[in-house]
Amino acid sequence: MSPVNTQNLLMQMRALAAQAEQIKPDAVQQTEAPQGAEAFADLLKQGIEGVNAEQHKASELKQAFELGEPGVELSQVMLQAQKASLSFEAMTQVRNKLVEAYKEVMNMPI
Repeated sequence: MSPVNTQNLLMQMRALAAQAEQIKPDAVQQTEAPQGAEAFADLLKQGIEGVNAEQHKASELKQAFELGEPGVELSQVMLQAQKASLSFEAMTQVRNKLVEAYKEVMNMPI
């Protein structure tokens, strides 16, 4: 691998910036949502449904253990509760990052 030449990189960045300035905002029009947006929405929905399933499974195991059903051990209940908690926490972090990104985009000058 060759070392990065900063002068060449700087010239390329300036050339790209000049090209970007030439594009007029009204020339860029989208009539349909990009395919990636639909895939992202589906992925987000699947993630939320997965977290919901983990929460329900933990609740069902807890109730089965409380009722004394055979085959349900405390270790299973605790493990599933931790899985549900961890998945919910991860979903919360994703939500926070999305809200942060949305705010950042909304604060961008037009």
